[in-house]
Amino acid sequence: MDRYLELSKVGKIFNTESGVYEALRDVSLQINKGQFVSLIGHSGCGKSTLLNIIAGLEPASAGGAILNGREITAPGPDRAVVFQSHALMPWLSVYDNVALAVDQVFRGQKSKREKHDWIHHNLHIVQMSDAADKMPHEISGGMKQRVGIARCLAMRPKVVLMDEPFGALDALTRAKLQDTLMDIQAELRSTVVMITHDVDEAVLLSDRIVMMSVGPAARIDRMLDVNLARPRNRLALAEDKAFNHYRREVLDFLYASPVRDELTVVAVDEGASTSSDHIAA
Repeated sequence: MDRYLELSKVGKIFNTESGVYEALRDVSLQINKGQFVSLIGHSGCGKSTLLNIIAGLEPASAGGAILNGREITAPGPDRAVVFQSHALMPWLSVYDNVALAVDQVFRGQKSKREKHDWIHHNLHIVQMSDAADKMPHEISGGMKQRVGIARCLAMRPKVVLMDEPFGALDALTRAKLQDTLMDIQAELRSTVVMITHDVDEAVLLSDRIVMMSVGPAARIDRMLDVNLARPRNRLALAEDKAFNHYRREVLDFLYASPVRDELTVVAVDEGASTSSDHIAA
């Protein structure tokens, strides 16, 4: 695979009322096209700041980011963000929320009929075709997040950026959306960068896990390549030695961090799903 997204010696400084705060220092990372990369670490390790720099929402104070040979200096349709909050327009239907992005990105490129078909195609990908005419208040939180993902995919971005997209969902809905995301990524070969605090989620979804040191002046502490065959089945992986090895590697890193009081470990029935280790946001 070709190097696609590159961060080179990225640093970020914020001027606050208390003085200068150095959020990131000397962060370098190369991501290949089609890779799924998770960022994990304790609160204050600069994950969201790094994602915002890739999105073009925050300028780097030092270094820079390059996507497909072009420097990132501002937001653009080649990068779409899915946040923990679905951010749907409450006065628009499911269909119209996706149409909002399609009209903006494909203005003058697609006919009205082509845009209509494209909207329904992306709703179909996230299994929301039957809810196209519903309003946001008429659907569940998980369904709202599916619409947010459909809106993101409808832009056909080069990179999908996800900031804890399933963090506010119940365990069953979260698992279903993780499976949906794996199916989408397998079909579209999207390049994905995702922030998560869930260890099992990181191992299940990722090709590489990037572990950030505690801030200030946070940096990449270590990286872990996850060499698990795809497609991945969460039930089969519960007893998989390689899966549990990767899981232990991430846990060892997190528990070695000085911020131990923010760690919680929640065990669940292995017959239902893998256990879940969560790091408080």
